[in-house]
Amino acid sequence: MKIDLPPPATFTAMRKEKDNIADILRAVVDPELMVNIIDLGLVYDIRCDDPFTRIDIDMTLTSPGCPLGDVIVEDMEYRLFVHYPDTAVNIRLVWDPPWTPERLTAAGKAALGRA
Repeated sequence: MKIDLPPPATFTAMRKEKDNIADILRAVVDPELMVNIIDLGLVYDIRCDDPFTRIDIDMTLTSPGCPLGDVIVEDMEYRLFVHYPDTAVNIRLVWDPPWTPERLTAAGKAALGRA
């Protein structure tokens, strides 16, 4: 069975865009914990299409009842729009797997005093 993979240059460009998107999202801070959503481990997946017309993000919140979830999503949408005004952004909240503190990065643990 043959699997069609994108050309290496396209794959590298897409990886760079995903890294850039993650860097942009580091500016989005959970207002209750005051730690960015990347270091909290809230972003589960970032996908881009080729040509770069769509960004899909799967993310969660620290709890399903998070009262500031809408604020976080709106901040994400705004920051991505500023950098990618011609690209559609779809942010999907997922609850499986549920968020746990094990998803924290080393920087997230340090920011929360768990290092």
